[in-house]
Amino acid sequence: MLITIAIVLGLLWLVGLLGHVGGNLVHLVLFVAIVILIYDFVTGRRHEV
Repeated sequence: MLITIAIVLGLLWLVGLLGHVGGNLVHLVLFVAIVILIYDFVTGRRHEV
């Protein structure tokens, strides 16, 4: 679940970066996506789809 959220946030960041939309909010979205990915890797939880 967390991986899915991180991927969606990463894609939204990429769209915002390429489309020049959102200003500094784009970087906040990227930061949240990275934090979620790091948290998922640190906790070591593996979810089956």
